[in-house]
Amino acid sequence: MSSQKKAEERTASQSLVLYVHDLVYMLSAIMLVFLIFFRGIVVTQNSMYDTLWDGDYLLLVSEAFCGEPKPGDIVVISKQGFENGKPIVKRVIATEGQQVDIDFDEGLVYVDGKPLEEPYLKQLTTNDEGTVFPLTVAEGCIFVLGDNREESMDSRTFGAVAKSQIRGKVLFSFSLPGRK
Repeated sequence: MSSQKKAEERTASQSLVLYVHDLVYMLSAIMLVFLIFFRGIVVTQNSMYDTLWDGDYLLLVSEAFCGEPKPGDIVVISKQGFENGKPIVKRVIATEGQQVDIDFDEGLVYVDGKPLEEPYLKQLTTNDEGTVFPLTVAEGCIFVLGDNREESMDSRTFGAVAKSQIRGKVLFSFSLPGRK
């Protein structure tokens, strides 16, 4: 009888050790997946209002796994020479080989001669920031704009962005309750 009781005690303590052991491995695996495949970032700018707000949390698919950027994707980039490489959030408007033109009088953005439908905008694109249009996006680059065009420093200011400067594509965003 005492050997059976000893075996039960050992089993309970072994179960606890095994539980903790498995928990550590699971947490390590989750952390590793997030370090390799995903990134988290907090929005600290107003260039994407009303789509994203200052303080919103973004989950990104890391640059190595996000695939080719497509028009409409929201990406995080770090452009050297702009805000010391600080990550900025922008919307992809055009990709390599596409021609971008902006009619600042009408406030419309054209890609390959067709006006973009941009339901996410509150105001039209009327700020000319110095880039000469029409512009053909160079190979290996993307053209990005913020959704809040009156407040955004984007490809109108610093030109096209190399794909190598993409840090990730936004998978989803969320806000803490009561923020909006």
